[in-house]
Amino acid sequence: MKTILLGVSLMSALILSGCQTSDPSADNSSTSSLASNTSESQSSSTEESFTSEESSEVQSSVESSDKQEAFRYHINPTTSVVEPNDEATDSKVALLTFDDSPDQHAVEIAEQLKAINAPAIFFVNGMYIESDEGKAKLKQIYDMGFEIGNHTQTHPNLSTISSEEQREEILQTNQLIYEVTGEKPRFFRAPHGVTTETSDAVIAQEDMVSMNWTYGYDWEADYQTSEALSDIMLNTEYLNNGANLLMHDRSWTNEAVISIAEGLIEKGYTLVDPNLIESPEREE
Repeated sequence: MKTILLGVSLMSALILSGCQTSDPSADNSSTSSLASNTSESQSSSTEESFTSEESSEVQSSVESSDKQEAFRYHINPTTSVVEPNDEATDSKVALLTFDDSPDQHAVEIAEQLKAINAPAIFFVNGMYIESDEGKAKLKQIYDMGFEIGNHTQTHPNLSTISSEEQREEILQTNQLIYEVTGEKPRFFRAPHGVTTETSDAVIAQEDMVSMNWTYGYDWEADYQTSEALSDIMLNTEYLNNGANLLMHDRSWTNEAVISIAEGLIEKGYTLVDPNLIESPEREE
């Protein structure tokens, strides 16, 4: 596979050659004083019911507001960089992502990241979660608190298959993930970074966010040892604010993941929690 050195300014080349509670204190006290007859009691009951409904509406409104305030970042649709929503939010962040999950090493990668409280997105291929074993692996990763993304059913280049096949690739994986986790994926990554008008339309209909990446190396022959991979992931010129790091379910990636995550932190990067990244589905 062609070598890919991905930077924000080289995103077009990347896409062509890449692999992958509120507490509203609404007063619910009784609005009646001492009811002295049946008529007064009925009136009091009506007022209390109305106040309860009012309180519920206020609570819903505050919860919606809290959710909106929780979003601190968005994915730049052109560069896939993680960008802050305002100037007050830390911009020196990096996003860890792992494609082709959960094949052989994703659960162990997740366990290692969980041990150091490092968040990540695991982009799932539906073909790996058709079996009971695959479903169990996905459930383990999800139960550890990791975001689950859609990486299509069989990892095709979407530009080489029909519109109907493209729809099936995305929707079938969404359904399989939902059956295991009870949640529909919020994020989509196209295999090889290749999207089409059809896939874009499906993603929009599904209220998902499509992203590629800013750099990745673990499929290249020169970086298929943990030492080489750690070195390039931490010292590439493309490591910048909002970097969207592409990695895969690979043995050498599994061996390097802690040194990469901790190395980013040592360089002053915050590993961004995907829960802080906005998406249409979550906004609703």
